[in-house]
Amino acid sequence: MLDANSNFQGYRGSAVDISAQYAYETQVARQSQVDELTGLANRRKLGERLTAMLAAFRASRRSCALMMLDLDRFKQVNDTMGHPAGDELLKQVAQRLSSIVKDAGEVGRLGGDEFQVLLPDMDDRGSLGELANRIVQSISQPYQINGRRAIIGTSVGIAIAPYDGLETDELTRAADMALYSAKETRGGTFCFFTSELRDAASKTALLGDKLRDAVDRDDLKLAYQPLVDPETNEVKCFEALLRWHDEEAGDISPAQFIPVAENDDLIIRIGEMALKQACMDALAWPETIRVAVNVSAKQFIRPGYRKAVAAALQASGLAPGRLELEITESVFVGDLETVDAIFRDLKKLGVRLALDDFGTGYSSLGYLKHGHFDKIKIDQSFVRGCTENGDINPAIIAAIVALAKALGMETVAEGVEAMDELQLVRERGADLVQGYIFSRPITQEQVLKELAGGTAHFRPSGPPRHRAERITIFRKVGLIHEDHYYDVILRNLSKTGARITGLAGVPVGTDVVLDLGHGQLVVSKVANASENSQGLQFETTLIGDGSGGFMTR
Repeated sequence: MLDANSNFQGYRGSAVDISAQYAYETQVARQSQVDELTGLANRRKLGERLTAMLAAFRASRRSCALMMLDLDRFKQVNDTMGHPAGDELLKQVAQRLSSIVKDAGEVGRLGGDEFQVLLPDMDDRGSLGELANRIVQSISQPYQINGRRAIIGTSVGIAIAPYDGLETDELTRAADMALYSAKETRGGTFCFFTSELRDAASKTALLGDKLRDAVDRDDLKLAYQPLVDPETNEVKCFEALLRWHDEEAGDISPAQFIPVAENDDLIIRIGEMALKQACMDALAWPETIRVAVNVSAKQFIRPGYRKAVAAALQASGLAPGRLELEITESVFVGDLETVDAIFRDLKKLGVRLALDDFGTGYSSLGYLKHGHFDKIKIDQSFVRGCTENGDINPAIIAAIVALAKALGMETVAEGVEAMDELQLVRERGADLVQGYIFSRPITQEQVLKELAGGTAHFRPSGPPRHRAERITIFRKVGLIHEDHYYDVILRNLSKTGARITGLAGVPVGTDVVLDLGHGQLVVSKVANASENSQGLQFETTLIGDGSGGFMTR
């Protein structure tokens, strides 16, 4: 500022407070990089970081790995406990992930219940598998949310650059396919990407399209498998089972299409269709025979499920007491108070409730209290091989039956196929038996023929003994007899026996020791023989080795 004589007098200025604008711009910049709920990197930042990591590899041949995580059963918790509880759960998951990964990489949230972990300079499968396993174990531990308990899990898909992709989209797709494979297997595990997964993903997508068309055309049909009193051979109930015959692919197993339906929420439509049709079909049966319908966890916790059941009963005119809803233990992973309320509503309708596949999921005696069950179905994994020497399953079956009787519940032994299995479950006190020993699933027309006289009896028919699952092998092993050691060829192997070739003139009843290698010696007896081939029966059953094979205990 100058005076009249142009002499300098000082400065005059003006100022504007831009702190609010600065704070706003800082917040916008942060929101563009950080997930607001968890404080982790968001999808945009993760994409930028992954692109930079892959560019660094191309420049300096550095490696990196990408993990994709999806929470198992999160939707059930969100639906039953509410969205605020779901948000709190996501925050706790983020904290657990960050504490495990630490400085080894960067954790981010893509959105919903999906997370991602970027791991620069890592390509060792052993180290990655160990880290993924720690993540799975940590996430699956119980959570406390507003004084309530929640249990979820996570599945992890892993892709490694440059082997599985050098571009951001390519590597992300690879990790996503591995994640889908982990969830499809059983959830709560991790999986590395392989080229086979890419082919499988294409087949699954095609199957999903086919299934959607099949549902629209009403191509899915019901078949019925009897539940039989093992003392009288009289049918007490039929279980409704879905069947799909495709003109091009032929019969498609439920084990293939049910997981696809559950991933696509198509299971809701399919489940309601099965419920309505089963009620209509059962109306034509004698009033003493019930119908059992499977209920998926997604269907069960869906708001309005009770109304759907009531509507099916009203439309068909079926007495509520003739309808059994078969529910697996997976429904209990959410909020028990909400689940308990659903059970009470269903019991008010007068329908019966059965706990399916008991002992294979998140088994807890508390579920029997919350579930108000009328029936427990003993999973076939306890029945299969229950007559083998040294097997503990007979004791487990007896314990389940005793528990059910004490609680006033029926028991069903599932998957019975051989006469010795039937005898065992009958002796252990199972009320009903289901399996090929009595009948495969049959059509409604066949059911009506069987029930023409007012009741139906199925005579048991099957092999006298259970034959253990065998794997085909062709490798050299050792055979010890008295003081001699022989090289023989192992042709197949099961938990209870094996077939070998390479020796002639070995009589039935000969005691031998089979040397499977690595110190695994199996005391055996020749059960049958022909020319240079012998069938061996083991004195002690083998156990699974975790990778599809068998090993000594």
